[in-house]
Amino acid sequence: MLILTGGTICMVQNELTGALHPADPGTFKAFVPELFDSRIKVDILPFAPLIDSSDVNPHIWAKMAHAVFDHYDDYDGFVILHGTDTMSYSGSALSFMLANLKKPVVFTGSQLPVGVLRSDAKENLLTAIEIAAAKDDEGNAMVPEVTIFFGDRLFRANRTTKRNAEHFTAFKSYNYPSLAQAGVHITYMPHYIYYSDPDSPLYLRDKTDNNVAILKLFPGITRQIVNSILSAKDLRGVVLETYGAGNAPSDTWLYDELSEAVARGVIIVNKTQCNTGSVEMGLYDTSLNLMKAGVISGYDITTEALLTKMMYLFGEYDDIDTVKALLQKNLCGEITIE
Repeated sequence: MLILTGGTICMVQNELTGALHPADPGTFKAFVPELFDSRIKVDILPFAPLIDSSDVNPHIWAKMAHAVFDHYDDYDGFVILHGTDTMSYSGSALSFMLANLKKPVVFTGSQLPVGVLRSDAKENLLTAIEIAAAKDDEGNAMVPEVTIFFGDRLFRANRTTKRNAEHFTAFKSYNYPSLAQAGVHITYMPHYIYYSDPDSPLYLRDKTDNNVAILKLFPGITRQIVNSILSAKDLRGVVLETYGAGNAPSDTWLYDELSEAVARGVIIVNKTQCNTGSVEMGLYDTSLNLMKAGVISGYDITTEALLTKMMYLFGEYDDIDTVKALLQKNLCGEITIE
């Protein structure tokens, strides 16, 4: 099943004005006729209306997850066409929502619209379709997890970040290897692929709570700014983006603000601002205060995965200790804990 949610890949250019507008399924098929002439049978499920990825929210994530869940037994795999700007957020969210997944859900998109001469849309789409349909010698899906295919690489979705607004290699998985590489042949890396418990059925978890925030530290940040975020009404979780291996200023007021928020039941997770590497709390004195304040480690998780994991866990559980424990547990390959 090919799920059209929107994004550049679902746009076509008006020949007279040059303006971009969403393509209806018939127009989209006309631009990619080879997709429907192949040995792989493809059905299209378009969202109505198509959505710019900047407008994607938890309600849209649930709609995508339901599209997979409701048709799960009818298809070997799913490809979701999505705008690039928030694709890593959506891919991360679905990796948590679709528990015990045993079929491929491949997100892809393009930097140029499908009808443009140099567009990367066709190659991304056709390869994503082939990956979604691929099976091993025993008839099992080659990559039974939520992924992003872009350029020539297949990545675990909850490990990705959009790194470039112009290049065709728009995404990167900084802390985890690619799952496949596409050249003349598609080379899979099965030792890096996540496999769910074969005896557990697919379970849809579509409840989310978006009372979360990102607090990015910077030299000169004031107590007023920190307090305004940590004291937000109904706040339940904070992604604290720190320096290096998880370090923060040693100011007493910062320790006090964090401690008071934790005491109120706000869960604060330490996430390094660096793309590559992991938080190591206690490695330097400047992270000891965070530990004393009750901040927990995010290890090597991406901001996109941590934020969506928080939303998912707060939607599922009311108990703070349960959420804290699961935030520091690898649920579907999103985190590396030594």
